[in-house]
Amino acid sequence: MIIPVAVFFFLMGSFIIYVRSRYRKPPGPYGLPFIGYLPFINSRKPYETFAQLAKRYGPIYGLWMGQVYAVVLTDPALIRTVLAKEEATGRAPLFVTHGIMGGYGIICAQGDLWRDQRRLSIEWLRRLGMVKYGATRLVLESRIISGLMEIIENIDNKAVTENQGFNPSALIHHGLGNLLNDLVFGIKYQKNNETWKYLQHLQEEGVKHIGVSMAVNFLPILRHLPSTRNTINFLRNGKNKTHTIYDAIIAKERDKMRTSDSMHGEQQECILKCFIKEAAKRQEAGRPDAAFCDDIQLRHLMADLFGAGVDTTFTTIRWALLYIALYPKVQQRLREELRQRLVGNESPSLDDVEALPYLRATIAEVQRIRTVVPVGIPHGTTKEIEIAGFKIPANTMIMPLIWAVHMNPTLFCTPNTFKPERFLDPEGRFTTPSYFLPFQVGKRMCLGDELARNILHMYIAQIVLHYDWFSIAPEDACSIDLTGNCGLTLTPPDYRIMFSKATKH
Repeated sequence: MIIPVAVFFFLMGSFIIYVRSRYRKPPGPYGLPFIGYLPFINSRKPYETFAQLAKRYGPIYGLWMGQVYAVVLTDPALIRTVLAKEEATGRAPLFVTHGIMGGYGIICAQGDLWRDQRRLSIEWLRRLGMVKYGATRLVLESRIISGLMEIIENIDNKAVTENQGFNPSALIHHGLGNLLNDLVFGIKYQKNNETWKYLQHLQEEGVKHIGVSMAVNFLPILRHLPSTRNTINFLRNGKNKTHTIYDAIIAKERDKMRTSDSMHGEQQECILKCFIKEAAKRQEAGRPDAAFCDDIQLRHLMADLFGAGVDTTFTTIRWALLYIALYPKVQQRLREELRQRLVGNESPSLDDVEALPYLRATIAEVQRIRTVVPVGIPHGTTKEIEIAGFKIPANTMIMPLIWAVHMNPTLFCTPNTFKPERFLDPEGRFTTPSYFLPFQVGKRMCLGDELARNILHMYIAQIVLHYDWFSIAPEDACSIDLTGNCGLTLTPPDYRIMFSKATKH
C-alpha cells in the first residue's frame, strides 16, 4: 500500500499546487506539464489560435507558454487600461529580450533605463522633424522626398526592362533603409555596398527568428538543440557583427564632431549625434544617469530605432501596394483624389496628406486588415497587478492581441473585406475609432508613429500619383495568398507588379 499512498499524496499535492496557481487568475486553456499550451499554437498563424481562444474564454484569459505565464487581452478598452499602467511597462521574461539583447536598447529595456531612453528618443525625433508644424518638419519632408525620388527613378528604370512585372521590394527597402540610415546614423549607402547588403540581409532574416512565438523564448532546454543553437548563434553573431559596424560609424562621427569648427553648422541632425552630445554632457557634469548613455546602450538603441523603423514601415508599404494593386476601384479613387489636390505639383507634401482623406483611409485599412504586429509587442508586469478583477503576478507576459481587435466583426463589419470607406465619416472626412490600434497604445506605444505615418502617406501617394496604373502580374494574381508569413511581423508574400508610367496632367 505504500506506493499507492505515495502516488495519492503526489497527485493531491500536484492538484493543490495547480489550484493555488490558478487562484484569482483569468480563465484559460489547460496545457501539458512543463510545455504548457505551446504544442497547440499554430506556428504559422499564432494570432488565429489566440483569437479563437478569446471566443471561448473571453477578452482576458491566461495560459502557460512553456515556463512563461501569459495573459492575452482582446478587448480594446481593456488593452488601453492595462497598457497605461506603470506596472505593465516591463518586458516579458523572454530569452531574446533578456538573454540575447541583455535588456538594452529601447525595445528590450525596462525600468529607469527604458524611461530615460524613451524620453530622449522622443525628444531627438522631434528635433528631426517629427512634429505637426515648424521648420524642422520641412527639413524632414525634404529628406523623405529625396529618398522617395530615388525609389521612383529606380522603379522607372526597372519597368523599362521588366515588362512582365517585377518585385519592387528591394528598391523600396534600399530607399527606405537609407532614409532611416540618414536619420539614425547620418549616413547613406550605395545600393551595392557590401556592408549595406549584409545589414539588409540581417534585418530581413532576423525578424523571422525573434517573434514571440519562437519556442526558445519559453522553453530554456531548447537552447541546447542543434537547430535552436543555429538560430541563437545567427542572432548573436549578427548582433556582434552589426555592433562592430556601428562602432566604426560611431568612432567616425565622434572624430568629425571633435574636429568640426561647429557641431551645429550645416550638418543635418541625426540620432547618433544627439546621443553623443547627451552622453558627453552627462559625463562632464558627473551625472549618475551618464550610465544610461554608454556605448553598449548606444549600439542597441541605434539597432532598435533603425530596425523597428524600417521593418514595420517597409512591411506596411508592401501590404499597401499589394492591396491597392488588387483593388482597381480603390486605386482609381486614390489617383483621382491625388490629381485633384496636386494639380501641377510633382510631389505631395506633408501638408497635402492632411487634405487627402481617402489616402489616409486606405492606409488605415491596410494597417487594420493586415496588422503588421498581430500579437502586439508583449509587455511584462513589473509587480503584481489586478486586471478586470483578476490577480496577475509579477513577470507575467501581457499580450495585447491587436489582430483580434482589428478583425472583430462587432467592431469592424465584414473584417475580411478590404474597405477604406470604413475610415470615412458621412461627409467624407477621415476618422478613426478608439479601437483602431495600429501603433499599439499606452506608455510603450510606438514612439515613431508620427514619422511612420508621414513616410507611409508620402510613399504611397507618390507611387500612385506617378503611374497611370499598376497591377499584380497575372501569374502572381492567380495564386497569391494574402495570409502572410508571421515572424516578428506579418509580412506579405512575394509578388511582381506591372507599372504603367503616368502621362503629364
